[in-house]
Amino acid sequence: MSTTQALPRSVAPPPENRTRRRRRGTPGGRLWQASPLTYFALIIGCVLSIFPIVWSFIIASRDNSAVYEMPPTPGGMLFENIERMLANEDAAFLYGLVNSAVVSSIVTISVIFFSSLAGFAFAKLRFRGRNGLLLVIILTMMVPTQLGIIPLYLMMVELEWTGTLQAVIVPFLVQGFGVFMMRQYALSAISDELIEAARLDGCSTWRIYWNVVLPALRPAAAILGLLTFMQTWNEFLWPFIVLTPDTPTVQYSLKILSSGLYQTDYTALFAGTALATLPLLIVFVLFGRQIIGGIMEGAVKS
Repeated sequence: MSTTQALPRSVAPPPENRTRRRRRGTPGGRLWQASPLTYFALIIGCVLSIFPIVWSFIIASRDNSAVYEMPPTPGGMLFENIERMLANEDAAFLYGLVNSAVVSSIVTISVIFFSSLAGFAFAKLRFRGRNGLLLVIILTMMVPTQLGIIPLYLMMVELEWTGTLQAVIVPFLVQGFGVFMMRQYALSAISDELIEAARLDGCSTWRIYWNVVLPALRPAAAILGLLTFMQTWNEFLWPFIVLTPDTPTVQYSLKILSSGLYQTDYTALFAGTALATLPLLIVFVLFGRQIIGGIMEGAVKS
């Protein structure tokens, strides 16, 4: 008789039961449950994140004497301050708001398209020099933006684009971070067998990208689109250098509002800041569920 005998079925629990017991009884199993300290940290983080937005709306509804009050209390002068801010012809706030919407939308759509296309090529296509080109893209992410401002400005002067929206659109149509992000997501989200099956069905490379790859990259594209839109909307330094007060973006208009002749009109400035924040809040409210779903889908796939 063999010295090794199988344990009775009643003694050896099924694998799933052992896993369930280990999750409940071991310290690793407690990771599935949020502790009160976790909720406390989340509440503190939410309060610290929301307070600047709430404070700007409150100051926008008061007069300048209430700027330094603590705690701030809301007033009833919001629409009056907004009307005074919009009446400032030097700031041209509405014009800057429209320009920022146009610039941010074009840049976001372009970054999503070119980044997903290049990410698919780097992840699934085989061509000479692929690793070298990817290394160049990664190196561009390591170079600070400030180092390229002078040569980029000289290029805009040579093209006679200073003071036009092309100067704040064309240089940002493709971003290295977007290409790298989409390439990494495509590696895990798209299988080689799926690409081969599409080729056997007679699909061209472009049709594979449009009908197979792009739908699979939609979660990552939603996250990249939100990040790009927010970054472009909040960009100040480059528009301030290359644009003029005749063609401002919303951040440039806020800069003009803060440059008072004798003193800064803080209520008008915060009224403009509140209006400039609304588009970002609207975008997040409309697409927040898809963005969070994309993050969770990527986490499950990984």
